[in-house]
Amino acid sequence: MGKRVAVVLAGCGVYDGSEIHESSAVLVHLSREGAEAEVYAPDVDQMHVVDHVKGQPTQEKRNVLVESARIARGNIKDLAKLDVKGLDALIIPGGFGVAKNLSTWATQGKDCIISKEVEDVLKAFHAAKKPIGLCCISPVLAAKIFPGCELTVGHDTECEKWPYAKTAETMKELGCKHVNKHVTEIHVDVKNKLVTTSAFMCNAPIHEIYDGIGKMVGEVVRLA
Repeated sequence: MGKRVAVVLAGCGVYDGSEIHESSAVLVHLSREGAEAEVYAPDVDQMHVVDHVKGQPTQEKRNVLVESARIARGNIKDLAKLDVKGLDALIIPGGFGVAKNLSTWATQGKDCIISKEVEDVLKAFHAAKKPIGLCCISPVLAAKIFPGCELTVGHDTECEKWPYAKTAETMKELGCKHVNKHVTEIHVDVKNKLVTTSAFMCNAPIHEIYDGIGKMVGEVVRLA
């Protein structure tokens, strides 16, 4: 039997939801590994809606579950109905929705609040010693919930290639260990069964981001 992996989305679109290329890469690599993806999202309003042409917020209102269903081709469940018992692993792709809809990291940084549903799910998989895969900005969720854990969001020195490197410093302030890794690499926290990769935290060719996510997914399935 293939592994059953929960994939939690945060909307649809890099600036206000889940990063679509990352989400798609996770689903493709799970399929390649012979694993079955079960897609979930919280039934809540987005923090805001961003016009992805102008890069600016609009007056629109959208629902995270409804928007995430676009990526899942309609095959999605309310996060409130997730039962860790029937699942082997958890993966959360990145995108600003993680920092806006699953948590308040975008506005509060290390002082953020994580959505209770999301926190409960992460803690349930962790308590059951089931692996958790996180990419791009989503490792901040683990940094907030699991003190002392080991993670990567790429590099901790800001430059043109790593425009969001300050995130690593903020995560360190929460007491976790940040490990510098290239975009095609992963870091595995063996003790906590956390597998992380930087994805679009790096200005890299999309195939390198895809490859890094593939390694993360492969390791999550192997650990499950």
